[in-house]
Amino acid sequence: MSSATAPLSFLGSSFLGGSSSQNLRNRLQLNFPATTSSSGQHSLAVQAKSTTRREDRQARHSRIRKKVEGTSERPRLSVFRSNKHLYVQVIDDSKMHTLAAVSTMQKSISEGLDYTAGPTIEVAKKVGEAIAKSCLEKGISKVAFDRGGYPYHGRVEALADAAREHGLQF
Repeated sequence: MSSATAPLSFLGSSFLGGSSSQNLRNRLQLNFPATTSSSGQHSLAVQAKSTTRREDRQARHSRIRKKVEGTSERPRLSVFRSNKHLYVQVIDDSKMHTLAAVSTMQKSISEGLDYTAGPTIEVAKKVGEAIAKSCLEKGISKVAFDRGGYPYHGRVEALADAAREHGLQF
């Protein structure tokens, strides 16, 4: 048998109860892909998760982006976190224009701190400080924070706290 079907029943009685248990078994059936072992018994096949962590983050980010929009009065502070670097942009979505950007690839940030494996919380604080200074120089004091689908803890939280401490309002 290529696929096994199991009606909704528990110990011989209908799972949902009622007098017409035979009709209920015929209408509601669960179809499981079954594999046959060498002994002739059926076992259920377990399938891996269909989405990756990256796809899950991108889905969270798209849900956030439905609510968070950057305007000329209050641009969006967008965070991207990779394994080796941390990128922050202040974006005016109405004009589709980046107003300020800071990353760990810039020499002013990377030469000040010694890290090899990737950005740490101290590096994230320095990036937050740099983006706040850059925004205040350009006359931007209020931003809408876009965490990019990442959890708000660790590096992302440290970056946001440092930006708030140095004058940005979220």
